[in-house]
Amino acid sequence: MTKTSLALCLSLLAAPALAADLPVIVKIPRLTVEASEKIAQGAIAACRKEGIQIGVTVVDRSGDPMVFMRDTLAPKVSIEISRQKAFTAVNFNAPLSTMENRFTKPFSVGKVDGLVFSAGGLPIEAAGNIVGAVGVSGAATGEQDEACAKAGIESIRMDLEMAGP
Repeated sequence: MTKTSLALCLSLLAAPALAADLPVIVKIPRLTVEASEKIAQGAIAACRKEGIQIGVTVVDRSGDPMVFMRDTLAPKVSIEISRQKAFTAVNFNAPLSTMENRFTKPFSVGKVDGLVFSAGGLPIEAAGNIVGAVGVSGAATGEQDEACAKAGIESIRMDLEMAGP
């Protein structure tokens, strides 16, 4: 028996033992609709202080919208852009401002429909787990969008930090 065959046989024998250690269910932390609403309201309030009208979307960890709000005079296009920013931020688990120049080559992941690599999307973490993301659109710059998204998250920071397993 060759070393390769022996290694394969041993790995097949160990597989059932590894499978037995896997949990039957997985508990996944979730962002509540109430928390999502507070984040959206916090983002809108922060932008209003600056005289900016925005649209804001909060998505769950799967990228599905939990809450969307559009301030009275925010442009209609902010609806879809904020959703795409939140979707992208949660799927890449990164602030979009850190990714703006990352996907510029033709046929890169940045060309996939539904992804937006423009500042204004931030992942949301609770107790070390990603639970969603917030996307903001409507300000003159992505940096302003991101500042409002951050303010939204900060509005419930203590609750997020206290969230236990």
